[in-house]
Amino acid sequence: MIKISSSDKIIRLVSNYRHFEPEAGCVFFAVTSEKELEDAYKIFIENKDIKEICFYHKDVDFLLNAFKSFFKVIEAAGGLVKNQKGEYLFILRNDKWDLPKGKIEKGESVKTAAVREVEEECGVKELEIVKELKTTFHTYTMNDKAVFKPTYWFEMSTADGSPLIPQTEEGITEVKWIAKKDLNQVRENTYDSILDIIKEL
Repeated sequence: MIKISSSDKIIRLVSNYRHFEPEAGCVFFAVTSEKELEDAYKIFIENKDIKEICFYHKDVDFLLNAFKSFFKVIEAAGGLVKNQKGEYLFILRNDKWDLPKGKIEKGESVKTAAVREVEEECGVKELEIVKELKTTFHTYTMNDKAVFKPTYWFEMSTADGSPLIPQTEEGITEVKWIAKKDLNQVRENTYDSILDIIKEL
């Protein structure tokens, strides 16, 4: 199953509906063509009463590739960083808690981009990638264009204890180490895709 966050709505792409238990109020839609998917998606986005939809096709890659074709695709990478005290690194951007991430540059590897973005947005050094985490997907509008953004996440560690420096030109107003026991402040004011990354902490 692939989950896509879109403002206050959720889109799920599934290839095996027998093992999928939708939330109450979720609309289930079996897709047979790309045009059918596009038409159903437009109706879903315009309907304020429906918050979640599940598109089914036996080939989930078909669903994902078809869905992506409706958007400009911008790939990003970022990190869930843990320090030696067991605290996690968060940024406050647009008055919401977020994890450091950013656009992958042309010719840049996903891992290199993830480390670079964390360094640039937070001023933290000595980053080591521990393991790959799940990829999140979300859509948004930028300059009147619909954007589809896959973000590739990595768990990272650091021994750097120097002061954190928010990248203010990217709209970041605060960078903060937050202990696991204090993560409710993040959960109460963050994005659905970030909740998916931190839900097992």
